[in-house]
Amino acid sequence: MPTWSSVVVATPVHSGLGPTLSYRSELSLAPGTLVRVPLGAREVLGVAWDGPDVPPPGMDESQGKPVLGALEGLTPLNAAWRQLVSFAARYYQRSLGEVALAALPPQLRDLDAAQLARRLKRQAKTAAAHPAPTGTPVAALPPSPEQEAVLQALPGAAGPVLLFGATGSGKTEVYLRMTDAALASDPAAQVLVMVPEINLTPQLEARFRERFAAQYGDGAVVSMHSGMTPAQRLGSWLAAHSGAARIVLGTRMAIFASLPGLRLIVVDEEHDPSYKSQDGARYSARDLAVYRAKVESEALAAKGQRCQVILGSATPSLESWHAADQGRYLRLEMPARIGGGSLPKLRLVDMNHQPKGASIAPPLLAAMETRIARGEQCLVLLNRRGYAPVLSCDACAWKSQCPHCSAFRVFHKLDRTLRCHHCGFTSRVPRACPDCGNLDIAPVGRGTEQIEEQLAGLLSAVKRPDGQPARVARMDADTTRLKGSLEQQLAALHSGEVDVLVGTQMVAKGHDFRRITLVASINADAALFASDYRAPERLFALLMQAAGRAGRDAAQAGASEMWVQTWHPEHALFASLRKHDFPGFAAAQLAEREAAGMPPFGAQALLRADARTQEAAQAFLNAAAEAAAELPHRDEVTLYPAVPLTIQRVANVERAQLLVESASRAALQRFLAAWQPLLLDGRSIPGARGLIRFAVDIDPVSI
Repeated sequence: MPTWSSVVVATPVHSGLGPTLSYRSELSLAPGTLVRVPLGAREVLGVAWDGPDVPPPGMDESQGKPVLGALEGLTPLNAAWRQLVSFAARYYQRSLGEVALAALPPQLRDLDAAQLARRLKRQAKTAAAHPAPTGTPVAALPPSPEQEAVLQALPGAAGPVLLFGATGSGKTEVYLRMTDAALASDPAAQVLVMVPEINLTPQLEARFRERFAAQYGDGAVVSMHSGMTPAQRLGSWLAAHSGAARIVLGTRMAIFASLPGLRLIVVDEEHDPSYKSQDGARYSARDLAVYRAKVESEALAAKGQRCQVILGSATPSLESWHAADQGRYLRLEMPARIGGGSLPKLRLVDMNHQPKGASIAPPLLAAMETRIARGEQCLVLLNRRGYAPVLSCDACAWKSQCPHCSAFRVFHKLDRTLRCHHCGFTSRVPRACPDCGNLDIAPVGRGTEQIEEQLAGLLSAVKRPDGQPARVARMDADTTRLKGSLEQQLAALHSGEVDVLVGTQMVAKGHDFRRITLVASINADAALFASDYRAPERLFALLMQAAGRAGRDAAQAGASEMWVQTWHPEHALFASLRKHDFPGFAAAQLAEREAAGMPPFGAQALLRADARTQEAAQAFLNAAAEAAAELPHRDEVTLYPAVPLTIQRVANVERAQLLVESASRAALQRFLAAWQPLLLDGRSIPGARGLIRFAVDIDPVSI
């Protein structure tokens, strides 16, 4: 006799179809089973969900659509995974189907049962050809006293742990040893280790393979990130879901990996804003990691086991720091570097006293020459790629404006193009000004290409200890675009082939550069007076993290330096940076935020709208705010007027936002849940007919 099953499919929140759909099935489907079902004229992947096994009111068996088949060979997604997805959908105001299906590999969504069976058969054959290893983990050096103290304290921590360790203090070794302990505690145990960016996964994967491949096999360590091919992502997901992968390394998407034996979650560089998704369900992988560990622990409680979460950073987010101050997180500290090395000394270069127009101050250049002559390496940080941010004509004030965005196209000298970094529009550099015909159009501002070119010229006469000329390289999104290029550049740096590396913020996070003794930031002032209240926090973290790339070899640590070129050397941020005083900086920032009611002392959400015109976008937002006047909990939230985004037009789409604040996170959530139906009806609001889409961003990381 046919039964009824509740199935989650990828329906957007505005479809109005509800969280699950009811289908007829010849077999009773366990919650979490992956199935193929009809949706309109299409056949799609769905997930059987917890729900009633009776037909919906008013529907009989002849009206319901059938389940076309289950994906056999895959165990159902467990209750903890389903609870994580349900929470994420509810908290971030998205449909259950959007979150659940987006959490699965794209290729899995297109496979039918026969195709999946072939894939699983190939995977089993590959596993059989590589018998389980019989070796032991690679021996590591004895832990430092600080590492030992942390390792002793971690097993007794009842909740999340904030590991506050200086750059170079050995946090990764703590992760490795905790992973070893977790895997040894249970033959089915799994560990999830997250990093904020793809470029950090190769070196981390190498460390984990070196430590654990001999005992658990190469297939026990897999990666998950958007830079992988669809087939690779599916292979990693299947290995994690089956339990064959004991260790999963990944970026924010990995938080939704199916890990039935999860016992430990590590979020490295937990402060990084890259953990917050900026499209689809705008979730924070760091926050979901804390929630997932709680859910997994509740499921394991009957066995006397738990899942632990460790948040690690040298510059923790103020939200995590405040949670530790309140006692909700256990803060463990490792302030000393491995080997007893000291953190770099800060040298501020007052650009008011340097030659006009100088990109690199003469004292900084002299310091770099000295380092190169001694065989040491330098890192130059400039968070702006390309040759120059804009091309300009002095005769008529023409600038390289993007025709599709309210932003300038960036001048890339190597391929002589003007490229918009927002919509991707690219064109050749004009021979003359398009408006007045003036031949004298010039770059304004500096990007990494230009700094690389200038340093190559300025250091051309400097010799390395082997008598060879100094070599300058660049690492940014342009030079690492091709597959394998990042690994090649990192290998060249580690081998000593490069003397000066010019890069964007991607080089300032997590890398273990042993030969770098001087780090320079040549344009740090832009964030000092930004409108976003989080800008000082991000700048301090970036400079502290960049400084941490220097002096990681204890023999050179005492001579390492961090140079910062600034027009405002008296700024309070630099006073804290000089002393490497993150606690003092955090206390000052938290006091300011508490006075202003900003997070973490309040909760925020952004309602964003995209439309054909700016007027339509703002009309929708303001009308939605007016319609919310009678909603429950309206008196507990503050709705600000709609304003354009900083870059208000991208790809010919106008963008606006409306800020919602509340002193209570629970009140904000209840208000947003009541507001959602009105927002879905808002497309009929007069004056907002040009609306394309809207989105709610909970806990935004930039405003």
